[in-house]
Amino acid sequence: MTHPAARRVAGLVAAAAFACALAGCAGSAASPFPAQSQGSSRSPDPGGQPVGRGGPEEPGSPGGPAQRGAQGTWMLTKSALSQMLAQPSIGAKLAQTRIDELLQPGQQPLSGVDATPVVTFASVAALRTALSGGRLPAGTRAVLYDPEVWAYTPAAEQRDPVQAAAEAAELARSRGLGFIVAPAMNLTTALDPGSTAPRWQVFLELRIIGSMARVAGSVELQAQSLERDPAAYATFVREAAAQARAANPKVTVLAGLSTNPPGEAVDSQQLTAAIQASRADVDGYWLNIPGSGPRCPGCQAGQPELGAAVLSSAL
Repeated sequence: MTHPAARRVAGLVAAAAFACALAGCAGSAASPFPAQSQGSSRSPDPGGQPVGRGGPEEPGSPGGPAQRGAQGTWMLTKSALSQMLAQPSIGAKLAQTRIDELLQPGQQPLSGVDATPVVTFASVAALRTALSGGRLPAGTRAVLYDPEVWAYTPAAEQRDPVQAAAEAAELARSRGLGFIVAPAMNLTTALDPGSTAPRWQVFLELRIIGSMARVAGSVELQAQSLERDPAAYATFVREAAAQARAANPKVTVLAGLSTNPPGEAVDSQQLTAAIQASRADVDGYWLNIPGSGPRCPGCQAGQPELGAAVLSSAL
């Protein structure tokens, strides 16, 4: 008898093939982000395709192997970016790298900051509503789809996140926007609820990130739950990144870090060790500095000083 997990993998692979056809990703992968409009002061290609500030794109620079291990892209929410820029020494270092500023629908980006606006959504319906209602700020270059097992992602999308990602990708590209996907590891609880294996291993076995990479310009690996164990963090990031690039050689890969993950507190040494162990395999990081709230009910008070220490060491 076929194991339920094997059937689920086969279903995801079939869904990925259909999703890829829906999103028009057959053949060579297109550039993950739209061309820079003439006269714009923004750096091109949010969530990937990192280029030097104010300079032309260099050979090998678009998130490829020649750039891994360098500073790469740093993605931060508007709140986190504001907190980091309030510290002059960190602001000076961030000015030398590329920054993607994550916004909620309706938010405006920070004024006078050289960062690329990326608007995040947890459901396809929310993305569709924002696009039809003109709720993206001027200068938005990409949208990020963040499916998780939580109240903000509908149950149907939790059960078939690959198809949902394809629909989100199609909506983004219909408006000339780049597409980033950041599936949470807890999707495994909806896709293979009976599994007793570690969640990160099930995530890899189900090939979630590989399936979604087919329709995305960038993928973000929500690896932050593993950051207390740099070896496990690096193993997951390396295998997930390889899976994504096997499905789409042009995809850009970011890895997630958090100053406040669920469970025991983390320190700057642990986060720095996770970066050092994984840097060769990714094109950048999403540094999350969450505080307690509806989207992070298990979080304690935010720790911007920890984020600053990590950036100071990493940049």
